[in-house]
Amino acid sequence: MTDQTTTPDLDRALGFTIPDRHARGRAVRLGPTLDAILSAHAYPPAIEKLLAEALTLTALIGATLKDPAGQLTMQTQTEDGIVTLLVCDWRGGEVRGYVQYDADKLAAAPAEPTLFALFGPGYLAITFDLASTGERYQGIVPLDGATLAEAAQSYFYQSEQIPTLVRVGMHKDAAGKCVAGGLLLQHLPEGEEGRERLHTKLDHPEWEHVEALGQTIAADELADPQLPLETLLWRLFNEESEVRVLDGQPVSRGCRCTVEHIRSVLERFPLDQRLEMADERGLIAVDCAFCSTVFPLRAEDLAA
Repeated sequence: MTDQTTTPDLDRALGFTIPDRHARGRAVRLGPTLDAILSAHAYPPAIEKLLAEALTLTALIGATLKDPAGQLTMQTQTEDGIVTLLVCDWRGGEVRGYVQYDADKLAAAPAEPTLFALFGPGYLAITFDLASTGERYQGIVPLDGATLAEAAQSYFYQSEQIPTLVRVGMHKDAAGKCVAGGLLLQHLPEGEEGRERLHTKLDHPEWEHVEALGQTIAADELADPQLPLETLLWRLFNEESEVRVLDGQPVSRGCRCTVEHIRSVLERFPLDQRLEMADERGLIAVDCAFCSTVFPLRAEDLAA
């Protein structure tokens, strides 16, 4: 018999449904993908932890998209906080994200600042772009509560009228590598009349049961690379009559910056403006905020 626990379960999203409870969910665990995104900027611990949670949420919610070319974007709007911008997105199993922050405000804050200290009276915007139909949906909720996960829960209930539980855990190993995992549970509507969902209430017996089970998950279980996602789901729901596990989906780092794209953008500017952008060597250095890659292009070599 092969010992499955010896192979780390990382960079994967797994969907599931619990038919008798009218519930669905996603479990996700990020490892090398997460570490590559975080290490590109050498963030301080508080910002690193924040972005790890945001990327895990992005993967959890993005994996629910049925449109393989669709995109989910999660972005914060802040006022007078340490963080001036946080943005993450998901497309086709690829995630990316970055944070802009005020280093002076962060230095003056406690080692583990609260969500309010990080953002002030800010907001979380979640946007779905469906490539197959060209439709766009967006919901905006206050950044209340203690974590981004709590704000995401509020988004689904306020914007989608779907009771939702979100849990996220993060761990750093002895080598300083980051692993994060998350669980998303939702109570599915049986129908709707106008904007009112039928039988999806926070106090619905089916939802109360599933939510109670989901709340027993520990952060260290979510972020344990030796615990397969299937085993994690079995621990939670082994007493249910049926749990349907869907095909797993790989998750990878996906920054969409390319020399070709940057060249096409710069070529829209007249030559005199491109020369103004260039340094003393005649190079225009364009850096990507997501991956910190710098693309040097010679201003005079670009097409008119």
